[in-house]
Amino acid sequence: MPDRNGHADLSETELVELAKTDPEAFGELYERNVERIYNYIYYRVGNVTDAEDLTARTFHQALGNLRRYVDQGVPFVAWLYRIAHNLVANHHRARGRWKMTSLDDVELIGRPADAPDRAAELHERARALWSAIRRQPEERQRLLILKFTDRLSNDEIGDLMGRTESSIKSLYFRTLKSLKVDLEARGW
Repeated sequence: MPDRNGHADLSETELVELAKTDPEAFGELYERNVERIYNYIYYRVGNVTDAEDLTARTFHQALGNLRRYVDQGVPFVAWLYRIAHNLVANHHRARGRWKMTSLDDVELIGRPADAPDRAAELHERARALWSAIRRQPEERQRLLILKFTDRLSNDEIGDLMGRTESSIKSLYFRTLKSLKVDLEARGW
């Protein structure tokens, strides 16, 4: 689908090179990647306000450093994920270990007509799962987010993480096993 600037037909590599001198081309890169980056950040920080802020900072840093970007044979979004990952890590260091949750970000699972005890149980299970995911090493958290929020294939995840498809499969298996052990140890 062509856009008003004629950038939609460009390959990612061509668009990145054009964006180094044309801000409107960077806008197309933003449109192609913002949802993935936002989802990644949201599932790492857990609230909308911080996710929006860190997503904006990710693209601001990318724009500011675009002239120094060198294509290394992996998708451009991998570079964006690296920037986002570093910003999220800095965010967590700055906030310490305390996790603040805005009431606006609390989402009860279930329909209003469901029994309150059932909705509360489903909410607790979701919280337990997210807590277990956040206790995993960074690489495993990233894998789960790419797999389940971005719905990427093992091959695509391998490209983004600099690993082979078979090593991603192996990491995925070990991650699920670790999550199961963690949840069972905590009574889930």
